[in-house]
Amino acid sequence: MFPTHLPGEDFIYSWYPILIALSIGFIFGLRSYMKGPQCPSQEKMKGKTVIVTGANSGIGKEVAKDLAGRGARVVLACRDIEKGKEAACEITESTKNKNVVCYKLDLASFQSIKDFVTEFKQEEIRLDVLVNNAGIMCHPQAKTEEGTELHFGVNYLGHFLLTHLLLDYLKKSAPSRVVNVTALAYQLGEINFDDINLEQQEVFKPGTAYSQSKLALMLFTAKLAKYLEGTNVTVNAVHPGVVMTEAHRHMPFSQSAFLRISLLPVTWMVMKPPLDGAQTVIYVAVAKEEEGVSGKLYADCQLKKFTENVTDESADRLWDLSLKMTNVQLPSEEE
Repeated sequence: MFPTHLPGEDFIYSWYPILIALSIGFIFGLRSYMKGPQCPSQEKMKGKTVIVTGANSGIGKEVAKDLAGRGARVVLACRDIEKGKEAACEITESTKNKNVVCYKLDLASFQSIKDFVTEFKQEEIRLDVLVNNAGIMCHPQAKTEEGTELHFGVNYLGHFLLTHLLLDYLKKSAPSRVVNVTALAYQLGEINFDDINLEQQEVFKPGTAYSQSKLALMLFTAKLAKYLEGTNVTVNAVHPGVVMTEAHRHMPFSQSAFLRISLLPVTWMVMKPPLDGAQTVIYVAVAKEEEGVSGKLYADCQLKKFTENVTDESADRLWDLSLKMTNVQLPSEEE
């Protein structure tokens, strides 16, 4: 038997506040879940020196601000020196830490990387943490100064060269840490060893270039950790989550004001603000309980497993290719 009458208006209206409350609760619950955990470590960094690449905005700026607040001397390594200096002033003002400086670094230029390292070593005496954070995403087809595909060059190869040029400082300051900021897109990537610049594709796909560069950073993490065994220098990768930063400016939804506004409720719910995206990076950079851990991947302040495309064979092959592309000479090769 079916009911012969529908609930009255009073009954329906009485549920409105409950439905609205449940909807709001769900939305904010999802928002809270997507933001992820906060870094639980209260470790201080006084007396330590940190480099954060791409630190004038987004995740890098929040990492730099947090570490400055812990007392570290923080070097912002930025392509746009004016924006970098502005960020340094803001961080100093908010943390009252005057040991925040900015040096110019363009990861699309080997010469700029070498100039940065020269300036750093002239001004600084130690390096305790190197955060390789700077990156681009879905950029139109372009190349670095040396002719390398831009995503591969900026997100990976530039950091490969930078890290190697700073290894002496990291070793003499040990225990020290290298933190590579990657992305979940690495799971979709593959290294096109026969076409590393992706020039043989019929149509250049920025997403393919981006995922290749982030996989390269994962392979670098695994290989460098093995290379540095016994030095007390650790190397780990961090997936910060889906974070709303300037890196998305080349994404299709960012090109249209209509789309940006239309998707605002969705992006607000599922994308992290930079401060929340920075939490795992901060954790891996400072947490006492992670001291000595190397060659691992972290997300949401927890260890995660590599996917199957992170293999020793690919890591070894990429390492050899990268040494040739950057002309880095390892100590054993110089003897």
